[in-house]
Formats: sequence, C-alpha cells, structure tokens
Amino acid sequence: MNEAAVKVLKENMWDLATCANGEPNVVPVAFKDVTEDGKLVVGDVFLDTTLKNLAANGGQIAVSAFNAQTLEGYQVKGTAEYVSEGALVDTFKQMVEAMFKGAATAKGALIITPSVTIVTTPGADNKKVL
Repeated sequence: MNEAAVKVLKENMWDLATCANGEPNVVPVAFKDVTEDGKLVVGDVFLDTTLKNLAANGGQIAVSAFNAQTLEGYQVKGTAEYVSEGALVDTFKQMVEAMFKGAATAKGALIITPSVTIVTTPGADNKKVL
C-alpha cells in the first residue's frame, strides 16, 4: 500500500463490506487506523453482522475510503482476524468511551491483513491495482 492510500485511510471514514450466504453487508466505521506494518485495524463497537459474516466467509473483507473533497479513494481487500484483548483493544476502548462518555465501549478489534489495494479515484488510474 502506498503513502497516498495510507493518508486517505488515516484521514477519512471507512466502509467495511462483508458477505455471507449471498447477503452483503456494509457499515461505516470511525474507530480505525493503519498500523506501521500496513495492517488496517478497526474497533468493534457495533460490528455484530460483520463478525457473523467474517466467521462464515473465512475472514474475507473489503474496506473502502475516499476523500469527499478530492474524490481520491481506495478499496482494500483482505482477511480479518478478531482480537478481544491486548493493547490495541485497550486503545479502542479508551477512544470509544471518551467519545460516548462511557455509554459505549469497544468489545474487541479487527486486524485486517491487506491482500490487494485498488484505486477508486475517478480518472486514468481507476481500478489500478497498487
């Protein structure tokens, strides 16, 4: 994944897409980040259907993010692993509890290992695999 894709992912909301039994599901997420080693991480606040789909489909997931002003965007496809404890989960718990003033918390986190990154920006590079 290149620097431009990481910048868009770090600075904008994401949509997570999963599918199981022919039923697609997509959800926006705000509690997310890109790690130093290029993995995508998402705090689990309301990911019930997403988690069921991941369990049924072997962890297959797609993430889409774009800058609404410039239209620069990327889709990342990969495999997600769920963790329910550790430093990453603790960080998301603190973020969520601060934002929701204790009314919600993170129950865990998804760690997504990218397999492909695709340009979704309109123009000549659209659909280009990075």
